[in-house]
Amino acid sequence: MAAGDRDHRSRSGAPEPGFERRIGLFQATAINMSQMCGIGPFVTIPLMVTAFGGPQAVIGFVAGAVLALADGLIWAELGASLPGAGGSYVYLRQAYQYRTGKLMPFLFVWTAMLFIPLAMATGVIGFVQYLGYLWPGMTQTQGDVTGLVFIAVVVALLWRRVENIARITAVLWAVMLLSIILVIIAAFSHFSPHLAFTYPAHAFAVTTNHFWLGFAAGLTIGIYDYGGYNTAAYMGAEIKDPGRTLPRAIVWSIFGIMTVYLLLQIGTLGVVDWHEMLDPNSTAGSSVASAVLERTWGRRAADAVTVLILVTAFASVFTGLLGGSRVPYDAAREKVFFRPFGTLHPRHRFPVLPLVTMGIIGAIGFLIGRHTDLNTLIQLLTTVMVIVQALSQVLAATVLRRRQPGLRRPYRMWLYPLPSVVAAVGWIVIYGYADRSSPGRHPIEWSLVWVAAGCVAFVLWAAYEKVWPFGPREISEEYLDSSAAGTDPEDEPGTTEPAQA
Repeated sequence: MAAGDRDHRSRSGAPEPGFERRIGLFQATAINMSQMCGIGPFVTIPLMVTAFGGPQAVIGFVAGAVLALADGLIWAELGASLPGAGGSYVYLRQAYQYRTGKLMPFLFVWTAMLFIPLAMATGVIGFVQYLGYLWPGMTQTQGDVTGLVFIAVVVALLWRRVENIARITAVLWAVMLLSIILVIIAAFSHFSPHLAFTYPAHAFAVTTNHFWLGFAAGLTIGIYDYGGYNTAAYMGAEIKDPGRTLPRAIVWSIFGIMTVYLLLQIGTLGVVDWHEMLDPNSTAGSSVASAVLERTWGRRAADAVTVLILVTAFASVFTGLLGGSRVPYDAAREKVFFRPFGTLHPRHRFPVLPLVTMGIIGAIGFLIGRHTDLNTLIQLLTTVMVIVQALSQVLAATVLRRRQPGLRRPYRMWLYPLPSVVAAVGWIVIYGYADRSSPGRHPIEWSLVWVAAGCVAFVLWAAYEKVWPFGPREISEEYLDSSAAGTDPEDEPGTTEPAQA
């Protein structure tokens, strides 16, 4: 450490009430898959086709799966060894505390308070798009109001104990799977190989800049669709046997959704001419799954499955807000974010202010997306996520192996460090091409502005709290200490044992 720095290592007072471990493997996988699938592929298949300019768009889903799996293995190792509420917040706090104090976890929470609600907003936009199939005369204002009411209902339903939520999630997951399976069966019952596998000229011209621009845009859309494989990790303090449950839930959900996505993408392209998807105002462009059902099984079947898709959209927003609201809670509880965010509901034991705040930000993001376009919202939330969370977490896995070699690791990343390298390259490609994938919207610049504002907020907050760089650097190695003692650090929230520098 630099000359003049001094470490402050302490153990806090009496433990405060925390979360209870009630979520098992099935429910954790259901939470991940509900958030991964949701409305995503139903609204992004036309975006993917537009990005690639043809049915070769399936490449985007394959590339997204590879990146999700590589990054998922990082999440699996970190989640198994550091099973606290907040996911990335915990991992970045542990890895970067030695040099930059609380800066990285603070910035993560700062950005998460934006990109998680924006991701939820895309699900609400998808809900309104498919509702438009059943309500063709819906005006812009009516759609806006519907989306805002939708968000309010989700927040109201999350106002309860987590075990009740887990049961609701399992039901929503079943509806999600049913809707996807019905679309896939309908598509392959009238499948045309000519439509699905007839590619435009130069579709695979990998030496051209056009191909790689489409690939970068498709990779962004793909990882957005797979996003959610880490949702259960945000609820690490509520997972039973997290050392075994979290890695399995992450890997199983990625492979399961990858299979579903490929079948859905190929089946859809075998029914709907990809040229029709280029028009966002057409049924194929705004509600492509409904178009598949209408052309295969008729209008009544299309209406019925559209209702299931609406429930699926609800499930994705519901589980996303459920997991995301845990992020600022743990940060505030550890005095790394604004303290009011660290209060649980006295009866139902859920974080109140994070839930309400993310609901409000999600509503604002929904209105922004409604009055620009869905691709803009995806690019904005992805760039903000990449610059602080994704790339920093790739490095965090290596930093923790060096800084805390004695940490108990029930799961160790397969083929280390290959997944870290693949994930880093994928995230850099997404970030580097963001402005070109969304011309005129400047997602890179906006992400830098948001992070810069977070740095300013951190300086002001650190000065008020008198922590590094305005006070002693605090080193909290509670997971390392609990590994040696054979205990779970979540049994004693916010505590640390003295450790050597």
